[in-house]
Amino acid sequence: MGSKWAGNGVVSGMVDVLAAPQQTNADSALRTLTGISVAHWVSHFHIFVLPMLFPFLKAQLGVGYIELGFALTLFAVTSALTQAPIGYLADYVGARKILLIGLTVGGCALIGLGLHLSYSSLIVCAILLGLANSVYHPADYAILSAHMDEARMGRAFSIHTFAGFLGGAVAPAIMAALVATIGGLGALIVAGAVGPLVALFLMVLGIPDAGANRDKSRDDGAPKASVITPALMVLTAFFTLLSLSNAGINNFGVVALMSGYGTSFSSANIALTAFLGASAVGVLAGGYLADRTHRHGQVAAACFAINAALVLLIALVSLPSAVLTLVMGLAGFLGGVIAPSRDMMVRNAAPPGAAGRAFGIVSTGFNFGGIVSPLLFGWIMDQQMPYWVFGASVIFMVMTVLLALVTERKPAQVPAAA
Repeated sequence: MGSKWAGNGVVSGMVDVLAAPQQTNADSALRTLTGISVAHWVSHFHIFVLPMLFPFLKAQLGVGYIELGFALTLFAVTSALTQAPIGYLADYVGARKILLIGLTVGGCALIGLGLHLSYSSLIVCAILLGLANSVYHPADYAILSAHMDEARMGRAFSIHTFAGFLGGAVAPAIMAALVATIGGLGALIVAGAVGPLVALFLMVLGIPDAGANRDKSRDDGAPKASVITPALMVLTAFFTLLSLSNAGINNFGVVALMSGYGTSFSSANIALTAFLGASAVGVLAGGYLADRTHRHGQVAAACFAINAALVLLIALVSLPSAVLTLVMGLAGFLGGVIAPSRDMMVRNAAPPGAAGRAFGIVSTGFNFGGIVSPLLFGWIMDQQMPYWVFGASVIFMVMTVLLALVTERKPAQVPAAA
């Protein structure tokens, strides 16, 4: 029922986004939105491949959760260091080339780990995955910003984000099925092969470019505005807190529920799938909200305040499986609602022609959170404190609420200062 509703929401959302006055551009816009959304699906799917294989990797490599968390930290460090430079490349070399390279590199990294499994190979794979991950936000948003209808930009962003969330939501089920049928090594190879195949699909589809060739004539003789602005720095901190708020649940939620609350493996995975799947559905609702309000900070604060209460309930009470799934699903839905508004805040703060750079900079906030969270939550698990996986998430959610309220007050002063 939920997946059917979500599917219908995507279809109706795409129709609404593409129902612009320039009907002759509808086919091109549909190809663009479809291709970029599929690439974003791969992005989030690949992010979850290694965490979903933690039990297999722990057994095969003979390491602890903190060693596995260190690999995720290297993933995040690499993305953090390369995200902004990749944003500049997307604006000056061309976003399409960058996107195709990222898909191929990420896929080959997982294939290589499946062919030669060792801890050193895991580290190399994590670094290459981090490099590949850094291309998606700058390249995707640069292309969407250049080719989607302005009045429906929020819904275009929501469909793009929905596809990414959906990739993460189905990753646990897909990886579990692959491990059960072809084993952990085969699962790595198949999951990796998705990247190059989608890159080939995008070339056949003929997605348009953005950046270099498109804006060159407009740039001649025009002064270059600095993309390092106070507004984007505040948004980078906001993205960092968002990452910390969700990382523990995403990466360690299953093992925390199993070891601390007596939840079965299947029930814990169902609850996490509900959290991630409902996040994807919430994004679709958030797209309509983003096109109808400028109160993006207040939307984020309200959703995360309720989220903090729900996750606190999970931390303090051993809930029955059905109730746990319901609460996780509601928390995921509210978390998804804010995503399009979050993206619109960044786009509105970006100087003209600098969408790739702006999204590259603020997306490093996700990576800053990713650097800290695997070690933090891995240490929590190694200290036998699974309750604090959810408790620490609550603390970060409260901090996110406070910064969202501060961010809401800034825009009124920014135009005057500019």
